[in-house]
Amino acid sequence: MVAESLLLLFGAYLLGALPFTVAVAVSNGIDPSEGDLHIALWYRVGPAYAVTATVVDIAKGAFPVLIGYGFSLPVGAVAFAGVAATAGQMWPPLRGHGEKGNSTGVGALLVLFLAYEAYAGLLCLGLFAVGAVFRYSELMSLADVRGTAPGAGYLLLPLCMLLGFGVAPVLAWLSNAPSGLTLGLLFLFLAIVLRRLTAGLGQDISVGASLGPVLVRRVLFDRSLVTRDS
Repeated sequence: MVAESLLLLFGAYLLGALPFTVAVAVSNGIDPSEGDLHIALWYRVGPAYAVTATVVDIAKGAFPVLIGYGFSLPVGAVAFAGVAATAGQMWPPLRGHGEKGNSTGVGALLVLFLAYEAYAGLLCLGLFAVGAVFRYSELMSLADVRGTAPGAGYLLLPLCMLLGFGVAPVLAWLSNAPSGLTLGLLFLFLAIVLRRLTAGLGQDISVGASLGPVLVRRVLFDRSLVTRDS
C-alpha cells in the first residue's frame, strides 16, 4: 500500500496545483496577485464565474479523498491526500501565485468526515457557513466595493474559516474518528495557518511594520498590509 499511497499524495498535490481559478482570472484581465480571486471574479466578471471557480476548487480537495477511500487505502494516506491537494493550491510548483487553500481544504474536510462517518465533525461547517453568509450578503449589497472600507463579512469570513479548520481535528478526536483522520485534519489546519503567515510576509516586513501585529492580522484575517485585497 505504500506505493499506492505515495502515488495518491503526488497526484493530489498536482490536482490541487491546477491553476483553474488563476486561469479564469487572467483570461478576464484580473491580476492573479489581487488577494482573493473568487471575490475579484464576483465583482469584476460575474457571480457565475466566481461560483464555478469555487466549485472546482472544492472538487480538487474532494476527489483525491474519494479516490483514496474508494481504493481502501489507509486512513492516514486518504486524509493526507486532502492536505496534499490543499498544499498544491497554496504552493504550486510552476507559478508564483498560490491561492488561499480554503475551498480545497473544505472539500477535503467534508468528504473525510462523510466517508469515515465522523458526522460530529460536520459541525465545523457551521462556522464556514456563518462567514460565507455574511460575506455573501455584502457581495449582494455591494456594501464593500473596491475603494471602501472592508465590511464585517470581509473580516468574518477568514476568521470563521480559521476557526472551522481549527476545530475540525478536535471534533474528529472527540468523535473517536481514526487517528489518521484526526492527524490529517490537524496538518490541514497547520498548513492553512502557515500559508497565511508566510504569503507575502517579506513585503509587510519591508515597510517597517511591527512583526507581532502583522502576524496576528495575517493569522486571524488573512490580510496583508501591502498586497492588494479584492
